[in-house]
Amino acid sequence: MNRNSQKRVKKTQAAGMGGEVVRVRTPRKDLGEILGTVTGMLGGSRVTVACMDSITRMCRIRGKMKKRTWVREGDTVIVVPWEIQDDKGDVVWRYTGPQTDWLTRKGYFNNG
Repeated sequence: MNRNSQKRVKKTQAAGMGGEVVRVRTPRKDLGEILGTVTGMLGGSRVTVACMDSITRMCRIRGKMKKRTWVREGDTVIVVPWEIQDDKGDVVWRYTGPQTDWLTRKGYFNNG
């Protein structure tokens, strides 16, 4: 193993890519946050999300998340519905695979 590949391994281990979940952000009901699954990409920082309250919303990805976190189809996200239009909302958080598994095990989210 050369020096660069050793650094790469250390960086991925330090970034938490090992699959172990330490702490998971859960949706806050008092702020109106809902779990959902991204069903389609619309472009222009907009996605369609099938939410847990059985409403399909057109959501926009927050500006803070645009460059830092990539949202793809099938991702589990937290959505905050708009007060004015209930069929629209903002994506405020994206879960990784192990975090989604943890949510499913604890009963927060069911994939079916």
